[in-house]
Amino acid sequence: MKSVVVVAAFALIASACASDSGVVKTGTDTYIITKQAATGFSGLGNLKSDAMKEAYAQCGKTGKSVQIVESQETKPPYMLGNYPRVDITFRCVAE
Repeated sequence: MKSVVVVAAFALIASACASDSGVVKTGTDTYIITKQAATGFSGLGNLKSDAMKEAYAQCGKTGKSVQIVESQETKPPYMLGNYPRVDITFRCVAE
């Protein structure tokens, strides 16, 4: 029972450190999404795909397509606060 409590507490603390800005408007039809993992063990794959899904969902609301303006990713080693992070700036453009 004690180990279950410790594992649950660790999971709660780790998930509290993750960062997700959601879609933030920075200009006319221009947005940025920032996602950061809570630890260095997850890698960039899921972060980037989740950010791209949000970008396509945002542009899909108006029937437009995604045009990536800039994409930045942290580089390993992922330790001492340098956790996987992706910043995607995009525009919603007419097809």
